[in-house]
Amino acid sequence: MTEQTTTVTVPFTIRKRGGRKLVITPDGTGASPAARARIDSALLKALARGFRWRKLLETGDFATIEEIADAENINPSYVSRLLRMTLLAPEIVEEILAGRQPEGLTMARAMQPFPLAWRQQALAYNHSSRYDQESTVKNCLLTDPAPMFPGGAHTRYTGR
Repeated sequence: MTEQTTTVTVPFTIRKRGGRKLVITPDGTGASPAARARIDSALLKALARGFRWRKLLETGDFATIEEIADAENINPSYVSRLLRMTLLAPEIVEEILAGRQPEGLTMARAMQPFPLAWRQQALAYNHSSRYDQESTVKNCLLTDPAPMFPGGAHTRYTGR
């Protein structure tokens, strides 16, 4: 008997997602067996802390970001970055909670500045969004949080 060797070449890319490796096939789809929800615990915890701190500011328990940072014994810039996550589009927040966050949204990306406009967030994180649909945007009362901040997002937060 003679031995025959067959070589099969399969192109793919490996990306880290929530600390796990995901195989991406050439057509851009994940090669995992089922689209099971994978909760990124670091992203989820950061989002929860951001919303908790926002509530503490709004209720007046703390007056400044620096007070929160002192109480938590962490850097004020870290508190600011997590508070910024509360400005994510509600649809993206819901998907993070369900473990179906956009592939482009990792903890490292969430900690960096992102656009306030929800449609631009969807584009920045490679996320198909209901905000891309013109008819939906016209029918929404509030499609963008920017009007809530007339002086810009950099203005001092007073909690009122």
